[in-house]
Amino acid sequence: MESGYVTTPFGRRPMTLGMLANQQRAETIEPGMRRSKWKLFRAICEARPALGVTDRALTVLDALLTFYPNDEISEENGLIVFPSNAQLSLRARGMTPATLRRHLAALVEAGLILRKDSPNGKRYARRDREGAIGEAFGFSVAPLLARAVEIESLAAQAVADRELLRATRERLTICRRDISKLISAAIDEAVPGDWEQMTMMFRALVARIPRVASVEELTALLDEMGLLRDEAVNLLERHIKTEKIDGNESQIERHKQNSNPDSTSELEPSFETKQGEKAVLDKDPNAGPLGEARREQARTSTGMGSKAAGRTASPAGNSLKSFPLGLVLQACPGIVDYGPGGTIGSWRDLMSAAVIVRSMLGISPSAYEEACVGMGPENAATVIACILERGGHINSPGGYLRDLTRRTEKGEFAIGPMLMALVRANGGPRRYAG
Repeated sequence: MESGYVTTPFGRRPMTLGMLANQQRAETIEPGMRRSKWKLFRAICEARPALGVTDRALTVLDALLTFYPNDEISEENGLIVFPSNAQLSLRARGMTPATLRRHLAALVEAGLILRKDSPNGKRYARRDREGAIGEAFGFSVAPLLARAVEIESLAAQAVADRELLRATRERLTICRRDISKLISAAIDEAVPGDWEQMTMMFRALVARIPRVASVEELTALLDEMGLLRDEAVNLLERHIKTEKIDGNESQIERHKQNSNPDSTSELEPSFETKQGEKAVLDKDPNAGPLGEARREQARTSTGMGSKAAGRTASPAGNSLKSFPLGLVLQACPGIVDYGPGGTIGSWRDLMSAAVIVRSMLGISPSAYEEACVGMGPENAATVIACILERGGHINSPGGYLRDLTRRTEKGEFAIGPMLMALVRANGGPRRYAG
């Protein structure tokens, strides 16, 4: 330092043990120590929380360093700056004198600068005949040089902590996204599992994320979310393995069902004919299950089929009644636009339109195939038309269709109430043609 003795503050400012300790620390500058004042200032900005200073105090320190004549701080270049309050205020962006004094005191208390007051409290320097400064009174930046290694270490730690916090936040954000997407996919595909409880747990974890969080808090939350994500992934993986096993067992059977080259679409519901019926169908187009549907339509249009029971394509759906095509179109007029040529004149047209709507609504082929087996092709197409009509009220069409299929197999679902509700919503019952 430039003085080897203790200096006390001018006026009414008291001397404290902290000031004495800072002066003793400032005397421990290693020989030949020098630092770029602006690089050191940037390190102080990085380590600001650890040093216990505010951004306004750093503004004052920045202004003080502008009065240091050299770019490098060293004992050879002197360690005292002596600007007046008026000049210091100008370089501190017009800071008021009272605020300036308060932040100067904060810098002294933080051990970043020292006061070296003159006998009358003024800041000045005495020069010799050659113009060199002999003795100066003002603020000493010796603590900056003495604590340079400590300040640089604190800055490096602050940068590392900030990067760790950023990386932890990114991992937490990705984990939140993964859980949300996995739960949505599981609900859409009707994967078995307590997804409602998992959703509640996920929302509780998200609600615990503080606005300003530490690395420790975020790490603890990340660990809990990671466990939740692992559980969701395990449930989905088990479901996928189960589907693969079931698919392998039924692969040969599916090839048999789709081996007819005259099939119009792989996803379009079709009627199975027993061996020996092909010749009958060639002679009489109204023979077989499809002919039975045509005869049912004819009886309905003439008023003769009002008491006829519906049929389905599988024993699981034998109890599910099918309704006349005209009633379905009256309840669900929106499906007409997806029929061949923008019209629907038969059940086959309705089923073709249902395949298109199924894809548009994001319903998986497996969900629609299960509905065709459980409800029957006509009823499955009718349900698709109803889902299209109520699209704004159904969040997950695929999951909704799977749920209706399960309820149908248990005998807990009937299409009639759904159709009549849509008929009333579209203006009430009217005469219709089957």
